[in-house]
Amino acid sequence: MKINHYYNSVRTIQGENSLAEIPKLVSQNFSSNCRILILAWSECVFDIPAIKNLDEEGHLVQKICFQASNPTVDQLFDVYCQTKNFFPQLVIAVGGGSVMDVGKSLCCLYGKEISTADQLRRIISDKAYSTPKARWIGIPTTAGTGSEVTCWATIWDPVKDVKRSVESQENYAFAAIADSKLLENMPLGLAVSSALDAVAHGVESYWAKHSNLVSRQLALGAVSIIMSHIDDLLDGDREAFSYMSQGSMLAGMAFSNTKTTACHSISYPLTMHYQIPHGAAVSMLLAPVMKVNEPEIEKKELLFQALGVGDVRELGERVTDILKKGGFPTALSQWKVKKEDLDHLASLGLTKGRADNNPVDLTPEMIKGILEEIY
Repeated sequence: MKINHYYNSVRTIQGENSLAEIPKLVSQNFSSNCRILILAWSECVFDIPAIKNLDEEGHLVQKICFQASNPTVDQLFDVYCQTKNFFPQLVIAVGGGSVMDVGKSLCCLYGKEISTADQLRRIISDKAYSTPKARWIGIPTTAGTGSEVTCWATIWDPVKDVKRSVESQENYAFAAIADSKLLENMPLGLAVSSALDAVAHGVESYWAKHSNLVSRQLALGAVSIIMSHIDDLLDGDREAFSYMSQGSMLAGMAFSNTKTTACHSISYPLTMHYQIPHGAAVSMLLAPVMKVNEPEIEKKELLFQALGVGDVRELGERVTDILKKGGFPTALSQWKVKKEDLDHLASLGLTKGRADNNPVDLTPEMIKGILEEIY
């Protein structure tokens, strides 16, 4: 029988108004004059009492707003340059996955002299970054990426036409605080695409080559919670945000050990070249990829049950319905993807560490067929 291994070192705090615990968390675990970088998606974050109190308690605080989606090597280099001389001991990243990707990447870069974006590109490509010189705390304001409980960060490199990853087992967050109160101002489209991203994390974690006993149970729980309450989210029920928060964190903990698979791998060039929101791109691929993987999925009936569907066809219909209600186009042609680009997109869809984690080995020809199904 298979030996199962699971590891995740993140302290997790989840629930409405849980952000209020951050001053105590910092004071009990860091020095009284800690150098803290607060990296936030909006200036309004700096006025939240629990965040504002860090200044007043004697800590040395630098505040930076980062509002870009899908952070690039150049953007990461820019934030590094702004903060390297401050050399924070703690990075508090408040925002969606993009903010947390930048925050956790910085922890691996401090202490290195990096003079150009090209040098940074080489460091990331060669995985030559340092043992983390700072700790970080993730505070998500969306419910989808699960980035607060994973040890890798996605950094995009459109100049080189690739997606890069900063990853280190030593760079799990010191803590994750998932306060569902922070989700309430999310636009419906963002809430829906984020939720579907979390569903994909759970589904892909379940069937990944690197799945294990614990990750599969976390994955099923995450998928079931989100899919059982996503209609409430679409109907404007405020309580649904609590369930999205729970499901996103559980899905993050699941794929923190397994990584994702073909859905994510194939989706990356769709986001890079056509700006299809990540959650929308990856969810459109769920059914066609599952059709390919179905013969190799262990206890697939448990996954269908968690999704609330009976088969792959029903899954495709369910995802399409959710995307439509969330205001998203549901076919690549509607996103202005050119048919003649499918070959190139397929060739870019074999992302190392993701495509080779899929239970069925894929070829560019198979990926093109998957893309044609959702064209």
